[in-house]
Amino acid sequence: MPRILICDDEEGILRYLSKLLKTQGYAVETFSSGTALLARLAVTSMEPVDLLLQDVRLPDINGIDILKQVHQLRPEMPVVVMTAHGTVDDAVHAIRLGAYDYVLKPFPKEKIMGVLAKALEHHRLADENRRLREELQRGGDDSSIVFSSPRFREVYDLTLQVASSEANILILGESGTGKELIARTVHANSGRREHGFVSLNCAALSDSLLESQLFGHLRGAFTGAIMNQKGLLEEADGGTLFLDEIGDVSPTIQAKLLRVIQEKEFIPIGSTKPRTVDVRFVAATNRDLQLEVAEGRFREDLYYRLNVISLTLPPLRERPEDIEPLARHFVRRFAARMKKELHGIDPDALLCMSRYHWPGNVRELENVIERAVILAQGTQLTSDLLPVCSRTAPLRNDEVTPLVSLDTLERQHILGVYRQTGFHKSKTAEILGISRKTLDRKLQEYKAE
Repeated sequence: MPRILICDDEEGILRYLSKLLKTQGYAVETFSSGTALLARLAVTSMEPVDLLLQDVRLPDINGIDILKQVHQLRPEMPVVVMTAHGTVDDAVHAIRLGAYDYVLKPFPKEKIMGVLAKALEHHRLADENRRLREELQRGGDDSSIVFSSPRFREVYDLTLQVASSEANILILGESGTGKELIARTVHANSGRREHGFVSLNCAALSDSLLESQLFGHLRGAFTGAIMNQKGLLEEADGGTLFLDEIGDVSPTIQAKLLRVIQEKEFIPIGSTKPRTVDVRFVAATNRDLQLEVAEGRFREDLYYRLNVISLTLPPLRERPEDIEPLARHFVRRFAARMKKELHGIDPDALLCMSRYHWPGNVRELENVIERAVILAQGTQLTSDLLPVCSRTAPLRNDEVTPLVSLDTLERQHILGVYRQTGFHKSKTAEILGISRKTLDRKLQEYKAE
């Protein structure tokens, strides 16, 4: 969850904002002085911070001086300043120094939440672009796509086949199936990989903000436009623009996107001069766009412009063979990130994960594994660390065996017996009815020795 720091010397403001943001799902830390805030930001080993909400007037350090030091400590972190009517000039000064936006006290709930949502989305986009540039400098890498199922292999092979074309691509699938990862794979294997991959979640923004983000604006184009801003179309020039949740875009924005695709040009807000752009569009949605077209909510001409090639990602429940390799991949990733010695997953945990329906797909699996790694005390991930196991009932006599491969079932059974014998190899081999040499080979394959 996004982590927001709040700095204000008014205790009532801190209590109000802390309660408000926590109810909206944010992690919150509060500070009543600039000194305490800067001390927290100086400790890089603590939880990363996504946004700072700071009063422009503080008793111990001037808010402008704090902003300068914050940019030295965390240059990538957006800052939203709070100010009273009499100190608007200070807020404007803060914006010129790099603050993302400001809000006037007293502020309504809707106002502050709207500004914070925009700032966090801006931070997410900037972070994604930074990570992409790092990947491109390494030559590109799609190794994080993990699968073993024939269903996903078909999609992946088709992805590689169409990536080298210039055709626009529409990616379909439920939320959490990995649509953005496939979009990045398209870009990394295309002739545009040396240029930018820019991602935008269309559902997260209002019409006006979405238009500004896409097309950019000139200074003075609207209230609050204090400087020229380049749009994401220009940022993606020569590269790929990924439009996630394209089904949520309004008819007005649909018409403007259609013009860009057809004419290869757009007009920034506040300008009268068109600008040309060379962008490949990859769009994604979890909606049935054909139904949206039939019911008049999505333009038919835009649908066909985007849907030159379609890739449909199967949900995780329809490719259960991928659950175990994905889970092991996430364990390795999070264990390395958290510097924990985790060497595998308990067979009981694997079995319960294979029985679970995974309505949130790969994203839910990733979140479950991250939580388990955080809580893990031993060297293996066990079922008691997985909340999905408590929601997965044991199989009844009339139920079908979970849809996993024979290799997976064999691995789970061998490791289960091995664990129940207290990791006694001779007893395990005897119970399984196999030789000690065969058991040694299997355990080496499973990396369980």
